[in-house]
Amino acid sequence: MSRLDAETEIRAVSRMYASEPFGRAFQPWFLNLAVRVATRLPPRELLRLAKRLERDAGRRAGARWGPRPLDADIILMGDTVISEAGLTVPHVATACRLFCLVPVAEVAPEMVVPPGGRTVTQMLATCEDKLEVIAI
Repeated sequence: MSRLDAETEIRAVSRMYASEPFGRAFQPWFLNLAVRVATRLPPRELLRLAKRLERDAGRRAGARWGPRPLDADIILMGDTVISEAGLTVPHVATACRLFCLVPVAEVAPEMVVPPGGRTVTQMLATCEDKLEVIAI
């Protein structure tokens, strides 16, 4: 967290959650948490910071949805909507995956998710994902 705190202002950190793996069977469960930050970094710079944190944690190229030491994603960035090569905000999993919604709801429950205008709490209440997410 200290590396993230050096370039952003950490406002809230969710509890840690274990989530059933998505996309690939027979692998360890993932650990997830959400960090709410204030930053003046533009989206591409924030993405570069996230990728640098992943590399520093030992992440290397591997199988899609496979095990990895760190996966740092930009889930929401205010009311920003971006759909570019390599960067989609809000994150594509925001509305449909409990592993994303549960920790985000802890740090930003009333945040409105663009472009539809529903809050994180509303999305969580209607999420149809059946994969298990457990606070640890």
